[in-house]
Amino acid sequence: MAAVTEGQTGNAGRAAGGNRVLGAALKESGCSYASLALRVNELGRRQGADSHYDKASVTRWLQGQQPRGATPELIAAVLSERLGRAMSPADLGFHSDPQRPVASRALVYGEDVAETLHTLAELGCTDISRRGLLGTVPFVASALTHPQRDWLLWLLEQQEAPSSALPADGGPVEQVHAMIAVFDQMDNHFGGGGVRTSIVHYLSTEVVPMLQQRGLPSGQRSRLYAAAARLAAMAGWSSYDAGEYGLAQRYMTQGLRLCAEGRDRVLGGQILAGLSHLATSLGRPDEGVALARAGIVTAQGAGSPLGLMRLYAMSARGHAARGSSDDTAEALRLAERQLAASKGADQESPWVRYLDQHYLQAESALCFRDLGLARQAERTASESLGSGADRRRRQAISRSVLATAHLQQDRLDEAVGTATLALETLGAVHSERSVQALRDFRRRLEPRRTEPVVQEFERRSRGVLGAVA
Repeated sequence: MAAVTEGQTGNAGRAAGGNRVLGAALKESGCSYASLALRVNELGRRQGADSHYDKASVTRWLQGQQPRGATPELIAAVLSERLGRAMSPADLGFHSDPQRPVASRALVYGEDVAETLHTLAELGCTDISRRGLLGTVPFVASALTHPQRDWLLWLLEQQEAPSSALPADGGPVEQVHAMIAVFDQMDNHFGGGGVRTSIVHYLSTEVVPMLQQRGLPSGQRSRLYAAAARLAAMAGWSSYDAGEYGLAQRYMTQGLRLCAEGRDRVLGGQILAGLSHLATSLGRPDEGVALARAGIVTAQGAGSPLGLMRLYAMSARGHAARGSSDDTAEALRLAERQLAASKGADQESPWVRYLDQHYLQAESALCFRDLGLARQAERTASESLGSGADRRRRQAISRSVLATAHLQQDRLDEAVGTATLALETLGAVHSERSVQALRDFRRRLEPRRTEPVVQEFERRSRGVLGAVA
């Protein structure tokens, strides 16, 4: 992606006093010009934008210049972090972009489900055509708080309601479930990048219009809402896997709202697990742990040990990213307990039947890698490779973690050999998460770049991983 450059002076820039609202927020936050520019660049790089803002850029913003693309949203995300409350670009004196309104609305867990359906349809259609979403749609960590709160408040109010949606019994619900099974299979085999657009198109142009029709029996409507929530979660997960992190957050947030209409606590917990994974991977492990805890509260008593296993694994991932080995060990212990409590996939919700021992081993290996526990990472990553060969994404990530474990034990030849196998797997998988896992390994090779085996790996990996930064 081309480097982000400064935009033309906008409406705020024509004001005689410049952007005083931004100046007041900056002063209140205690954030220096250099710190703001550095953090905006950092968030942009994580989300696919190459920007090089500095103190002079911030001065121009304060003078009234309107940054281009998603930069106002990135600025709002940084100041939201510093101020401890959600800030929008409009709150900071930036004029609204009429081409991108849905990107802001999709961060909201709305009270009116009709508005949620409208937002999802518009987001999906805009996403597919890339109108107004051609630039970066940023991940906004501060926008995670309100959906958690609103979901948990709904949960408290619905304690006497059924814990999960009923299975499909024919009609449109059965048809949607059949499509979900097809998308699941494609996602496992080819990665999110290969199926994302198909999921979004089906959700926004087929399933949402079904829910907008009048006359559906209430029981069927509830089941259809749960299926739509699952599709929205899949749209979010596949967006995440394709490196579209801001879109992932928005689809998952809207999916959580639909899940309330479907009264499916197991699925609600899984959507929170997906948001937890996203937050931790994007450098917000505190949010990742909080989201996992909200998911655990959601799924307790819903009759899904496998769902709880995943949520405890996500909690462990957050704790490991924070460097807390004791909390990580306890979360993994609880995950193991839930795995042992499951009576088998056929006794679980259809939303969690893919979860198994190999899944937990793969997540445990990532925890051990982040904590620098190379032997444990090697053991669990090796065990996770026993999963089905059709799960190529999991295989690629586990091989990358295994390669890192070898490297941490100074076994360079084994490390590069294992990473090469992961590289070969990536040839058939469109998964940015898998690519990032292997890039993480390649970065760890930096101190040994002069060695021939490393140079050869860098040469072979360039086509998939890009040039070394």
